[in-house]
Amino acid sequence: MSTRPAEKMLAAPEALNLDTRTTFRRAATELLEQLPEGAGRLVIELSGTRAVDSAGLGALMLIQRKASERRLTVCLRGANDELRFLLVLTKLDDLFELESGAS
Repeated sequence: MSTRPAEKMLAAPEALNLDTRTTFRRAATELLEQLPEGAGRLVIELSGTRAVDSAGLGALMLIQRKASERRLTVCLRGANDELRFLLVLTKLDDLFELESGAS
């Protein structure tokens, strides 16, 4: 039996913004609800995401909050330098696991 926690993956849209945030957040919430409480993580694949605005950042924060309520982890994989800088600048980098690229 594997000791690795359950994992779900979601690819973020090319632009995570006001227009895409609701659909993205709903998809993430559905995946979080499929994970066993306290024993899983949601991996958000950001390698194809070119732009994230304040609405997109807000969506990531809400997803992280939902995950936290269920004692789950959110991993941001493949975030570009601009998004990483934004997370550090807003002091949100500690809320997420950050992975460099696809694994």
